[in-house]
Amino acid sequence: MSNKLKSGLQAIVPLVAAILIFYYLYKDIEGEVILEALKGTNALWFSAAMFLGLLGFWLRAWRWKNLIATNETIEVKTIPIFWSLMFGNLINLLFPRAGEVARCGGVSKVYPIKFGKIFGTVVLERTIDMVFMLFIIALAFLLEGGIFIEIFESLISLSAIKSFVSEYVYWAILLMLILLVLAVLTYLKFKKTTLIGKIRQFLRQFVSGLETLIHMKNKVGFWVATVLIWTIYFLMMYWMALSIPSTNSLSATSVLMVLVMGSIGMIAPVQGGIGTFHAMVAFILLYYGISEEQGKVFAMLVHTSQIMIVLILGGISFLYLFRKKKVTLNQ
Repeated sequence: MSNKLKSGLQAIVPLVAAILIFYYLYKDIEGEVILEALKGTNALWFSAAMFLGLLGFWLRAWRWKNLIATNETIEVKTIPIFWSLMFGNLINLLFPRAGEVARCGGVSKVYPIKFGKIFGTVVLERTIDMVFMLFIIALAFLLEGGIFIEIFESLISLSAIKSFVSEYVYWAILLMLILLVLAVLTYLKFKKTTLIGKIRQFLRQFVSGLETLIHMKNKVGFWVATVLIWTIYFLMMYWMALSIPSTNSLSATSVLMVLVMGSIGMIAPVQGGIGTFHAMVAFILLYYGISEEQGKVFAMLVHTSQIMIVLILGGISFLYLFRKKKVTLNQ
């Protein structure tokens, strides 16, 4: 299979899956229902939530800039990092997860910084966000444990899990050991080749990216920004809920559960969480007395507002990076 065909399939298959999920969810909803929801939306709360979304993107860029700038002799500014981040978000709408590489490329186009290091900072940033997401899930479980248990019991059979683990766990361990041995043997055989040398060089750069958290100067600012980013995610969802009549009676803890389920939907390997985000949000809202139809409308309004931000700013970022000249070391 050629690289072009493989890349095409990697983009088309998730997109088709996303479209099918989206179509299945919304095929029975009349356009008048969505228009009615838009007419009843509180413009003040909705606009405030949109502004928070923009602020969240800027904070992410500022936080990432602090990682990238660590141990660099040149001055790294937030604006180019912001546009690189938005460019990556735009690419994610076309190729799932490719945006993480694309935003690294955007930074490399502006600053003479090793790609491996930049990619290492992205992995570090994503790892930290994953830890915070797990914390949010744990917090939601403490505050809304009854809903978690209800969902778990309706979807998962404990006896089936025990049976699966007991049957396949030993085979999984054996397979991992075989793969580990093969990896070691392959490395020993080819360790002196040019390819392995380039891989080792990239890994060294990658590790330097991970180490930025240790050597970073503004550690307090970094962690404050991280907390603020997740606070903004919550407030944005809460204010969106307040802006729509069908969801404005939801409690803060209920919205926290919606945020958790929506975040899980965004992790799915489809473009921009299309379909999966809507399904997860509408699903959890059923447990809070919101009809399936209204839950889907809420999910559409929330998701579409963010997609519009990404499309507009992502388009501007493409023009910015295309015209931006690379910073030289003596600048």
